[in-house]
Amino acid sequence: MTSIDYLHPDLPANLPTVVMPVVEATDANLAGYGRLVDDPAQCAIEIVRWPAQGWRPVDADTGNEGGTSEGTFYSEWQGDVLYGRNEAVGGHYVLAYAVPPERARTDHTHAPTRMLLWHANYHPDGGQLFYPIEAKPFYVPLALPGDDVRPEHFICFRFDGSRGLYIHPNIWHEGVFTHAGLQRFLDRQGRVHARVSIDFAREWQCLLEAPFLPTP
Repeated sequence: MTSIDYLHPDLPANLPTVVMPVVEATDANLAGYGRLVDDPAQCAIEIVRWPAQGWRPVDADTGNEGGTSEGTFYSEWQGDVLYGRNEAVGGHYVLAYAVPPERARTDHTHAPTRMLLWHANYHPDGGQLFYPIEAKPFYVPLALPGDDVRPEHFICFRFDGSRGLYIHPNIWHEGVFTHAGLQRFLDRQGRVHARVSIDFAREWQCLLEAPFLPTP
């Protein structure tokens, strides 16, 4: 399998978009995906036990001892491109675009009005916490577990910045999307950091789109 170049995805031009519904994040509508977090110190990260290879089970006191990794997640718009950098796992990515990728520029400071998402992933080994260091609105596209996920299964949740987000293992996501400028988040997740990906641009010949709502 060819690895993905997350900083230079080289996407096809003229891709259509599939618009995600944007909903305000509440404990009720996050049910199944995760939950809102008031205190990151009180948020335990689920670690999934290593799967058995046959009919003999993994010993009950083993297979979930990898622990967690923690660091700062940076979400930053540079012109039309939203970059993510995750110190917890050493990742650096293009998360989204504000315009079609073939027209994207990084040499201006115009505020983005939408996000165009090209990729998503999930972690089968553990859950993940994102807690905002700056109390500013942010967005997180999510979909429920399943490798047969489709673009129309994604929902974009909007957070007002006063609380964080914990997502369960196997939930489709792609980092955190700041509304504008630079925003930092405490990130805590499983140290194994297994990742299963979907490339919307190549698998479905589309991008996922969501508008940024006016800040109250």
